[in-house]
Amino acid sequence: MLPRSSKVPRDSVHHPVFARFYARWSVTADEKGGVAAYRRELLAGLSGRVIEIGAGNGLNFAYYPAAVSEVVALEPERFLRKLAVEAAVHSEVPVDVVPGAAEAIPVKSEAFDAAVVSLVLCTVRDAPRALGELRRVLRPGGELRFFEHVLAPGRGLAGCQRALDRTVWPLLFGGCHTARDSVAAIEAAGFELGSWRRFRVPESGPRLPTSPCVLGTARRPLSDADD
Repeated sequence: MLPRSSKVPRDSVHHPVFARFYARWSVTADEKGGVAAYRRELLAGLSGRVIEIGAGNGLNFAYYPAAVSEVVALEPERFLRKLAVEAAVHSEVPVDVVPGAAEAIPVKSEAFDAAVVSLVLCTVRDAPRALGELRRVLRPGGELRFFEHVLAPGRGLAGCQRALDRTVWPLLFGGCHTARDSVAAIEAAGFELGSWRRFRVPESGPRLPTSPCVLGTARRPLSDADD
C-alpha cells in the first residue's frame, strides 16, 4: 500500500458539479473531438512503473502499452476517482487509483520510470510545486509525458484567456487556468525538454480558451540526485 501524506487531506479537491460535467464532456471530446488520438500518442512507448497525476475519470488507462508494469494514478476529486477505479478494472495493465494531490505526492522519491500529466497542470493549485514533486518521484533519467491546455501564442486569444483566468473561468471549470505556460513551467522545474508541439483541440471550429494545447516529453536529468 502507498504511504499517505499527512499534509494533504483525502479530498483536497472538491468540485462535485464540475466533476460530473467533466465526466460527460471528456468522453464526448475523446469520441468526437479527436482527443483519444492524442491520449494514444501521449502514452505510446511507455514502460516500467508509471505515475499519472490527476487521472480524472481514467480515460488514459485504455491506452497504456503492455510494457507498462504498473500505473499509480492519483485523483483528488472523489466523484472522478470513483469513475477512475471503475475504469482501472477494465485496463489491460495494472492500475492502482489512489487519493492524493500533485503538490504532495504520497510516494517515495525516485520510485517511477515515467510520469504522465494530461489536462491537469492547468488545474493544480501550485504548478511549480507539483512539477517539483513529479521530478522528485521520477528516477534520474525518468520521462515526463505531458498533454496540456496552454496560453495561446500572440495577443488575441491569449488576452481572453488571461482575462477569464482572473474572473469566472476557474470558478466554473474546477480551478482550470487556461493562460498557464506549462512548457516554460516544466523547464523551470528542472526538466530537460524533449520534443513537443502545439495544436488546437478541436482542430477546426471556434477557438475556445481551452483550444491551444501542447503534447510532448521531458526528462529528469541523469545528473539530478535527490537531496
